[in-house]
Order: sequence, then C-alpha cells, then structure tokens
Amino acid sequence: QVYLAEFGGASVQAGNSLRLSCAASGDTRCISSMAWYRQTPGEERELVAGIIRGSGRTYYADSVEGRFTVSGDEAKNMVFLQMDALKPEDTATYYCNVRPTDSSGCYVPYDYWGQGTQVTVFS
Repeated sequence: QVYLAEFGGASVQAGNSLRLSCAASGDTRCISSMAWYRQTPGEERELVAGIIRGSGRTYYADSVEGRFTVSGDEAKNMVFLQMDALKPEDTATYYCNVRPTDSSGCYVPYDYWGQGTQVTVFS
C-alpha cells in the first residue's frame, strides 16, 4: 500500500505561480512513476504531468507544456509540480498519482491516489 498526501493548493491570480508537493509513504519501493492529474466538476480526470522513477523522464499534457515543470526527490519519495503563468482554465482539483511496479509483492491492479488539493486561478 502506498499513501499520498498533497500540499500547496491555493487561490491565485492569473499569471502567478504555485508549487504543489506530494509526499508518498508506505510501501514506496513499489513506486514506478509519480504523476499529477487534475479534475473539474463534471469532467474526467486528466493527466497533467509525470515523472518516471529511476530514469527521471518527464511527460506533460500539451495544455501545460512550457508552463508547468514536474520534478521528483526519490530519496524523500516526493514529487513536485511547479506551475507558472497560471490561467483560469488551470482551476481544478489536483491529484497526486502513483503507478505501482509489477515486481514481487508490489503488483496491484490499480493506481494509488491522493485526496487532492484545490487550485483556483482567478482573472
């Protein structure tokens, strides 16, 4: 089992920056990748950005490429999302996600999710 806790959500004016943090605990050896998703009411949860454990390879949604930066601290089992040039359309609940490995003792048929942190961007 992996437990996730997000920090850093806030209400900010458009054009400003915000940094989200996510801390993983529990069976952290089972982490394959860590990512951020977001969701607004009535919409599906969408991928924002993620980072592969070990390689450090990152990936982004087109809508945030160039404005958001995902990074990780593997020693502390943390992932961060630096959000710059925020827009009102970035308003959402942001969720931390862990995709588990399929190595011995780790495989589960689902991802792990945090409780979410609210980001509101006003114009």
